[in-house]
Amino acid sequence: MVQTGCEIVQQLDQAFAALIVSLKDLAPSVPPDLLLRSAAAIEQMCGGLTSNLWDDPFEWTLPETLSNTDRVIEYLSEVDLARERAFNAIVADGALVKYISVPSGESRMLISVLLETLVRASELRGRASAARGKQTGSVII
Repeated sequence: MVQTGCEIVQQLDQAFAALIVSLKDLAPSVPPDLLLRSAAAIEQMCGGLTSNLWDDPFEWTLPETLSNTDRVIEYLSEVDLARERAFNAIVADGALVKYISVPSGESRMLISVLLETLVRASELRGRASAARGKQTGSVII
């Protein structure tokens, strides 16, 4: 059921959720670091929004510790839970135009942070998909 006043938030949430699902789908066939960079961008944003922790998870979620498909998928599930927490905290579309503090010290509109992260994480996912295409000799869209 769609809550009135949350349509944009729900669309953004669904876009991030679909991106995470696509990363899980790619996990068996691409090098983990390509997936982890995309997931880390999402996790960093979610951590920043929910606990003001803007550290880059890629620095402390070392690819060496997530070296097999099962561990990568487990990590992606954790990122998905972080996504749920972050979007559950955004109670209405009106919150998207509020300003939040980001690590640079500047204030930015929440929607800007969300869209920038979605674009960056999607671009990194695209690189992972392209790497899979190179491995198989085909292009994956």
